[in-house]
Amino acid sequence: MINDILSQLKYKYTHGTIVEKLIGINILLFVLTYFIGGIGSLFQYSNGIFYQLFALPANTSLFIAKPWTIITYGFIHSTFIHLLFNLITLYYIGNLFLDYFIPKKLLNFYLLGTLVGGILFILGYSYFPALKNTHSTLVGASAGIMAIVIGLATYIPNYEIKFRFIGYVKLKIIALIFIVWDLISLGTSNTGGHLAHLGGAAYGFFAIYYQQSFTTIFSSLFKQKTKLKTSYKSSSKKTTNTATSIDTQAKINRILDKISKSGYESLSKSEKEFLFQQGKK
Repeated sequence: MINDILSQLKYKYTHGTIVEKLIGINILLFVLTYFIGGIGSLFQYSNGIFYQLFALPANTSLFIAKPWTIITYGFIHSTFIHLLFNLITLYYIGNLFLDYFIPKKLLNFYLLGTLVGGILFILGYSYFPALKNTHSTLVGASAGIMAIVIGLATYIPNYEIKFRFIGYVKLKIIALIFIVWDLISLGTSNTGGHLAHLGGAAYGFFAIYYQQSFTTIFSSLFKQKTKLKTSYKSSSKKTTNTATSIDTQAKINRILDKISKSGYESLSKSEKEFLFQQGKK
C-alpha cells in the first residue's frame, strides 16, 4: 500500500512540470517541518528543527554560519494558509509563465527572486534604524513567486486574467496591487517579508526589462546591417539576393525571438555561430 503510494508520487514528480515539482517540494517540506518540529518540541526546540536549519536569519553573523538559508528559506512556510496562498499563485501564474518561457527560466526566476529577496531582507535589518538590533527570520516562497508574477507582467502587461465575481483584470494591474500592498505593509510586523517580496519583484522586472532591451538592440542592429548589405546589389542578381536576404532576416528574427523568451544561453551552438557571423558582416 505505502509502496504503491510512493511509486505514484514518484511517477507524478518525475513526469510533472517544473511548477508541479516546485509545489510538490514545498508541500513535502511543509509536512516535514511540522512532523519533525513536533518531535523536536519534545527536546525543547521551540522554533522547530527545520526553522533553525533552513529559515533565513536577519542577523548577518547567524547567516554567515548558515549561508544556504539564502535559498532554502524559499521552500519553508510558517502556516498552512501561508503555504496555500503561495502555491495557488504559483500554480496559476507559473503555468501561464510556461506558455511564454521554458521551464528552466521559471526555475531561475524562482531561485534568483528568492536570492534577491533574501539579500534585501538582510540589508534591511542591517541598515534601517527601525529594524536594527531586532531579531527576525524569513520563510516562504513569496519572493520567488513575486519574481515570476512581476516578470510575466512586464513581458505581457495587458494579458487579462478572469476572476470570479470580478471579471477580467490585466496582469499589470495585478502586479501593481501586489507591489502597492507590500509598500504600504512595510510598517507591519512582517516588514522583513514585505522587503523580500519587493526584492523578488525587482528581480522579475529588471530580468525581463533588460532582456527585452537587449533583444531590441540586437534586432535593430541586424535589420540595419541586412538593409545595408542588400542596397548595393546588381539588378541581375536582385531576385536571388532578395530571397536570400528574406530567409536570413527570418532566421535572425526567430533567433531574436528565442532570446527574448528564453535568454541567450538557450541558443544552440549553430545559432550562436550564425548570430556571430551576421554581426561581423
